[in-house]
Amino acid sequence: MMHSVRQRFTFFCLVAALGGVPAMALGQEQLFEVSAGERDGVAVPVSVELTGELADAAWLDLSEAESGARVPVQRLPGEARAVWIVRDLPAGQARTYRLAVAAEEPALESRVTCEDDGDQLVIRVDGAPVLTYHQATVPAPEGLDPVFAKSGYIHPLQTPGGQTVTDDFPDDHPHQHGFFFAWVHTTFAGRRVDFWNQARRQGTVEHLETRAAVSGPVFGQFEVLLRHSDLNAPGGPAPVLEESWVIRVYAIESPFLFDLRSEQRLVADRPLRVNEYHYGGMGLRGARAWFRHPENDFLTNLGKTRDDGNHSRAHWVISHGPGDEEPAAVISLGHPGNLRAPQPVRLHPVVPYFCFAPMVLGPFEIAADQPLVSRYRFATHDGPPDAELAERLWQDYAEPPAVRVVE
Repeated sequence: MMHSVRQRFTFFCLVAALGGVPAMALGQEQLFEVSAGERDGVAVPVSVELTGELADAAWLDLSEAESGARVPVQRLPGEARAVWIVRDLPAGQARTYRLAVAAEEPALESRVTCEDDGDQLVIRVDGAPVLTYHQATVPAPEGLDPVFAKSGYIHPLQTPGGQTVTDDFPDDHPHQHGFFFAWVHTTFAGRRVDFWNQARRQGTVEHLETRAAVSGPVFGQFEVLLRHSDLNAPGGPAPVLEESWVIRVYAIESPFLFDLRSEQRLVADRPLRVNEYHYGGMGLRGARAWFRHPENDFLTNLGKTRDDGNHSRAHWVISHGPGDEEPAAVISLGHPGNLRAPQPVRLHPVVPYFCFAPMVLGPFEIAADQPLVSRYRFATHDGPPDAELAERLWQDYAEPPAVRVVE
C-alpha cells in the first residue's frame, strides 16, 4: 500500500448531507486519518466518496486501525459514498480508520429505522421516535375550514426524552404544521400566489410521492417529492414547483440529529418570482405548550432573542420552551452554502414559530435552469437552551473534520 508523494492528498470530509470527498481505493481497503482540529469531535457524521473496488463492493467494513474496533458504516442509497460517525475524538488528536471490502454483510443492528405505513413515515433511533412525516393528507380538525387539510410536513418532532417540540393545526395559525417549507408572497404568470396561507386559496404544497425509505446502523432516511401548485391557474390548479426532500436521521442518542436537503425545481413554463417579504421559507412551529408562555423564546448565535433578533442573519436558532417535567429545545442550523447565507430569520414576537427567510433581503427567481437547493440540520434535546451545544453542532456542520488519506 505504498504510494509516491504525488499521490498524497489532503481532503475535507463533508457531512453526509453535503456529499463526500474522493476516496482512493487501494486494492480492497483504504486508510483515512480523521483530525479533530481545534474542537472535540463528540459525535460527527462524515462521509467519503468511494472509487474502484470499494465503490463496487456490496458490503463494506470499517474499523479503527490501531485498536481494530469495528465502527458501523453505511452506504448512501444509490451513491458510491460511505457514511460513519466519528465519536469521542479529543481536540488536537487524530484517529485512523480502515475501510475495506467485506466478504459478507456485516452483522450490524439497524439502530435507525424508517417505517412506512402508507400514511406516515416514522424514523426512530434505538426504538425512540424522532420524527413523523405525513404522506397522506391530514384532514382539518372538526370545526375548521377543510381548506386547511395538509400533507407533506413533519410532526411530531420529538426529543430523546420523548417530548414533542412541534405543533399541528394550532388555533391561532392553523396553516402552520411542525416543519414545513412554503413561500408567501410570490408572482407567477402575473398572479400573486401564496403557497403558505391556505385560507387565501391561492396556492398549496402537498406530498406527491415517496421515492425511498432506508434503515441502517448509521442513519435512517427517506426521500419524498412535494408539489407546489397555483390554485387559480387558467383551467384549474397547476403545478409550479416540484420539491424533493431527503431527510436523514443519525444514530446519535442525544441530541437527536437530522439533516434536511430540499431541492425546488420549476415544472411550469415560466419562472416563479419570490418577492421581498418579511416571512416565508423553511418554517418551524413550536410546541403548543409554548404558545404565549413566558419561558418560550428564541436564541441565535448572535445572542439575540425574539425581542431583538427578528430579521437578523443567523447561523443557528434555538427554539425553546417548557415541557412536561423539564424544558425542551430545537436547534436549527442553516448551511453556509444556502442562498444568501447566513439567511435572515423571522422570529415571531408572540407565536412560537420562526423561519429562515432569504426573501427578506430582496426578490429572487426559481427558473428552469436555476433550481433552489437548501440544506438545514436540526437537533432536539431536553433541558434549557444550550448555546455551547448549538455552536459545536454548527461548527461540525459548516467546517467538518479534516481527513487525510494515509499512504
